[in-house]
Order: sequence, then C-alpha cells, then structure tokens
Amino acid sequence: MALARGLRVIALTDHDTMGGVAEAQTAAAGMGLEVISGVEINAEGDGTALHILGFYVDPQAPFLDEKLRTLRDARLGRARKMLERLGEMGMPLDWEEVQALAGGESIGRPHVARAMLDQGYVETVKEAFERFIGPGGPAHIPRLRLSPAETIGAIVEAGGVPVLAHPAHSGPAVVARLPEFVGYGLRGLEVYYPRHSPDEVEMLLRLCREHGLIATGGTDFHGPDSEEGAPLGSIYVPPECVERLRAAATGEVGRVTAPLE
Repeated sequence: MALARGLRVIALTDHDTMGGVAEAQTAAAGMGLEVISGVEINAEGDGTALHILGFYVDPQAPFLDEKLRTLRDARLGRARKMLERLGEMGMPLDWEEVQALAGGESIGRPHVARAMLDQGYVETVKEAFERFIGPGGPAHIPRLRLSPAETIGAIVEAGGVPVLAHPAHSGPAVVARLPEFVGYGLRGLEVYYPRHSPDEVEMLLRLCREHGLIATGGTDFHGPDSEEGAPLGSIYVPPECVERLRAAATGEVGRVTAPLE
C-alpha cells in the first residue's frame, strides 16, 4: 500500500511494542521503501496524558524492552478487567476473539471496541468509546503510564529519537510543558498530523524553532479497517524531516538548530 501510494519512507510505531518491526522491514527489503523502527509509548505526569514516539530505536535494547513488556502486561490486565465489566453489563466478549483482533503482543481499547462492534453491542467503534470504554465510561479502566522522563530516557538509551506525538491535539497543558520535556531529552514534535489545523502547524513550527527541535509528521494510520488516523500517505511530510531524524539518530549532528520553516 505504501509503495502504491508513492511513499519512500514509513515508520512503524505501534503502541508499547516493536514486535512488527522486523517483519515490516523484511517485507520492504529491496522494494525501495525504508521502514523506520519505531514505537509509541504512553506517558503521564501531573494528570496529563502524553504519547511519545521513538524513531530509529534499537528493537533489541534490553532496558526499553523491559519497559515495553511491563506496559504490555498491564494492557492485558486492563483489557481483561474491561471484559469483566462489560460482561457484568450484559455484553459478554470472548477473550480469545479480542486477542485475535489484536493480532500481536499489544491489546488495547480499539480491539475491545471492535469486538463490541462485531457482537452488535454498538453500531460504531466511536460509540464503544464514548458510551462504555472511554474515560468516564462504566467499563473504563485507567492504564499504566510511565513518567515523561522515564519514557524519553528509555528511548534515548535505546539509540532512538524521542518525539512528542500530536502535541496540539493533546491540549495546551501538554504544549506548556514543552521546556520540561526538552530538558529530559525530547528531540522533536509531531507537527504534520491529521487533526492539527494550519494555525496549529504554524504554532508548532515556531516552537520547533524556539527549542531547536525536529519537525516530524505522519498520518497515524491504524490500518484499512480502523477509524483511527488518516489514510496512509494522505498527510504531506517534507523529506527533510526524515533527513533530520536520521542525522539525530546517527549522531551526525547535535541539537538541530534550523527546523523546517
């Protein structure tokens, strides 16, 4: 799909797992498509939910692998508790079916929502989140999150480049904490994102210039059958973004001083 849409570089950044990276890179070998090894990790501090991306991360890094395993184990326990609550509400779901929908190591709310949709309990995935498993819903279970410092540190130790995902979409409280995150080792901001308005893109580019950060972007594509994100390749990301990420990962440059205009 990526090749058919004219893409030359994609990053695989699954939540809390790098289990698909090797398979994706093998599939793309010799096809003229670079697959950047990546991950997306949930973090939290002072009640603020954060998503932090790691690009060019070593999938074999033991410290990061330990952190991700802890998060995945917590996800499993969280999903089981959600199923228990839904069952008590008259909406039983089969655990094996939810695992099959996940199709990998990391099980999350989207898989529970899809199972609810398949059973006819809701009409859309969005309804499952809004009525039942989203924050404030009767079957919602809080997730385990690492601290921002712990998350950024783990990505750096694994040789990766930490980038704050969809900061404008995450809210002004997240943007206000940017200097703190830079102090922990944050290297970039996800600027080009489906839900960012043109004004927000300009604001984030200005922050990149002020803090010497790399501007990145992506579609947040979750697959052809998912309502999350935007269609693959539908968000333009300047090629310079990849060049700057690669340079930061290889140590060819120090702190980037000339972010994209």
